[in-house]
Amino acid sequence: MIEIKEKALKWCKFPFDSQTQKDVKALFDYPDQLEDSFYKDLEFGTGGMRGIMGVGTNRINKYTLGKAAHGLSLYLKSKFPEKNIKVVIAYDCRHNSKLFSKIISSILLANDIEVYLFSSLRTTPELSYSVRYLKANCGIVLTASHNPPEYNGFKVYWKDGGQIVPPYDEELMEKINSISFNEILFNGTNDKLNLIDKEIDDAFIETSTQLAKQDDLKLRNIKIVYTPLHGTSIMSIPQVLKKAGHESLIIIDEQSKPDGSFPTVKSPNPEEPDALQMAINRAKKENADIVIGTDPDSDRLGISVKNKQEEFVILNGNQTMLLMAHFILKKRKEKGLLSSKDFIASTIVSSPVMQKVANNFGVECLITLTGFKWIGKEIEERKDQNFIFGGEESFGYLIGDKIRDKDAVTSALLICEIVSVLKTKEKTLYDFMIECYKLYGPYKERLISYKLEGLSGEIKIKNMMENYRNNPPNKINNQFIISIQDYLNSTKTNVKSKTVNDINLPKSDVIIYTLNDNSKIAIRPSGTEPKIKFYFSVNNKDFKNNCWESTEEELDKRIDSIISDLNL
Repeated sequence: MIEIKEKALKWCKFPFDSQTQKDVKALFDYPDQLEDSFYKDLEFGTGGMRGIMGVGTNRINKYTLGKAAHGLSLYLKSKFPEKNIKVVIAYDCRHNSKLFSKIISSILLANDIEVYLFSSLRTTPELSYSVRYLKANCGIVLTASHNPPEYNGFKVYWKDGGQIVPPYDEELMEKINSISFNEILFNGTNDKLNLIDKEIDDAFIETSTQLAKQDDLKLRNIKIVYTPLHGTSIMSIPQVLKKAGHESLIIIDEQSKPDGSFPTVKSPNPEEPDALQMAINRAKKENADIVIGTDPDSDRLGISVKNKQEEFVILNGNQTMLLMAHFILKKRKEKGLLSSKDFIASTIVSSPVMQKVANNFGVECLITLTGFKWIGKEIEERKDQNFIFGGEESFGYLIGDKIRDKDAVTSALLICEIVSVLKTKEKTLYDFMIECYKLYGPYKERLISYKLEGLSGEIKIKNMMENYRNNPPNKINNQFIISIQDYLNSTKTNVKSKTVNDINLPKSDVIIYTLNDNSKIAIRPSGTEPKIKFYFSVNNKDFKNNCWESTEEELDKRIDSIISDLNL
């Protein structure tokens, strides 16, 4: 605690402004808050730098962001010494995002870097696209994605439009850590400031439409209920849907206005079932065909469709990516476009069914670490191949290589196009899901997570990971563990033969148990929140009683038993 107080006292004098000094001094009356604000420095995780807004080294504020922006400026100069460096900046609907974008712009300008700043809030996928469109060296988006309202964040994109990855992220953090707060140049002039909007918007909407639109579709007569959950997708999704010909679009008015407080939902995350409830209620009244909803920065897409009983059910991320992957590859095959150079991608904690989809169409399925930055990295490095589709369980999807991060805008159009195609054949998306599971075998996945905040929570998560790593159970749900993948130690161990093979991926704090009934349990700390996450995937060879509902019930019971056996 002494070290924490010493860190805090430094924030009570120059170079920190008077309001910051006052706010830090007030924290000394609240030791727990003081500790949480200063016990560590914010670091880059799977989604860049993200945290609660407030004063302190472990908070998002003008100084932690300023240090990151100044360090980024110096790093860019070292990487591009003979170029006119260009950086694109976007921000979402969160509290202080616009203010932070101006602070960061001013710092970059003070470092003689040309800035292209969106004139108002824009989506993360449009930022990714704009980096490539403007041939910029770097991009920044101010967002905390799906986190609660008190969070904000700073995501950095490289010149390929993908999130920054090794070795650049490690080198950047080293540069940031090498500077002190009094080195930050806050007061740049506007000589190299360019405000951007319509030109980029039009290009992005056109590209998104081209990537997702099914040109052979003659009729688009589905009824869509859409909610942006108070986020940025209102700037793109209605425009993309209408450009493609989807006229029957019902927007949830109560959730259409961007608002960083997210007043109508407990969480602005479409992974949470409650987030889509208002839209589902409207869809029932309107007899709609599909519900779509997005998170604040529009990189996650949630959907809900009618089941056999005409009840709206939310598809999980693994189910949605299965439907998209199968549909896209099937269309390419029908059009004679399928190639052995095509590849799709997913992540180590997502459904293994993606490998079966790839095998069915004779293409490669690349499995990366969690986080779409790794898929973006592979797209850039595999320029002799054709990236077709990528997906992950956390409601993130990407079509084609024009955008390099998960993209709820283009994905929203694609899923609506799929629903439209199916409707012409008197089928629903739910019917299509059952067809896919009959082809590939039935799978069911579930995620549960535990929030453990502060220093004590960080220690608990670390101890839990060490225990699962060093003391794995012999059996789970009466099934022997047959293999253990430890991505921190880069090893895959065959439990029976005790043989160990290398894992050829960057190190990451993830453990995956595979059971002898092919069930999988993945465990990892979140890269963006103080949580430990457990991912479960189970499957059968065939349907029970030739019925998906009976099969799903059986698979859910198996997941319940695994969770119970792990005492979670």
